[in-house]
Amino acid sequence: MLVFSTHPETAIFSPNPPLWFGGAFRENFDGLQADTNFLRALGNSTVISVAYTLLSMLLTSLAGFAFAKYTFPGRNLLFGLILATLTIPTFVTIIPQFILVARDLKMSNTYWAVILPTLANTIGIFYMRQAFQTVPDDLLAAARIDGASEPRIFWQIALPVVRPALAALAILLFLASWNDYLWPLIVLTQKDSYTMPVALGTLVGLTRVSWGGIMVGTAIATVPFLMVFLALQRHFVAGIAGGAVKD
Repeated sequence: MLVFSTHPETAIFSPNPPLWFGGAFRENFDGLQADTNFLRALGNSTVISVAYTLLSMLLTSLAGFAFAKYTFPGRNLLFGLILATLTIPTFVTIIPQFILVARDLKMSNTYWAVILPTLANTIGIFYMRQAFQTVPDDLLAAARIDGASEPRIFWQIALPVVRPALAALAILLFLASWNDYLWPLIVLTQKDSYTMPVALGTLVGLTRVSWGGIMVGTAIATVPFLMVFLALQRHFVAGIAGGAVKD
């Protein structure tokens, strides 16, 4: 992908494709920008993915903490119903979700139209519940005896303990939002509001496919995710393992 992004399409489809970098990266990028306004799409994807990741981490952490550490009527039933939503195919919810967001709430072609529908991520709630179950109850009880409020217990005691799980969840949520194609394709109809995957999808036409632009766009699109992963990689394996089991 990186090599082909620096070559013209004639070289990409030649009988002997190049195996080293060429000098057509700027030409391919200029064509990509002219066709899709790629920098705008990249900015849209960045804002949406960062906002979605932060807000979803907040909601799923709060829900996971409640299910793991509080006892209330119907807790197990409610948690079971949340897990049951995993059995509902995405395509079943697309039409009613579009009617709600685009027609009733009139939020099409906005960031919130992409961010809001899946903020309460079922996988995230389950994952954070498992992570918070590893936090000793005696630790929270001691904090309550010392007079700590429930918000302080969550933010300053429980949340730092599950920091590796949060880092792993952040990577998963960011990747899911960054690569999401179907829902943004449906709810974003104006070119200036396109996300990066939707913009790249427009390069595939009935009679022409801009392979040089696709290679350049895909190469650039991998950079933000690699930065997130490199920043959080030391927590990733520990977070996956810690959230998968309960002592």
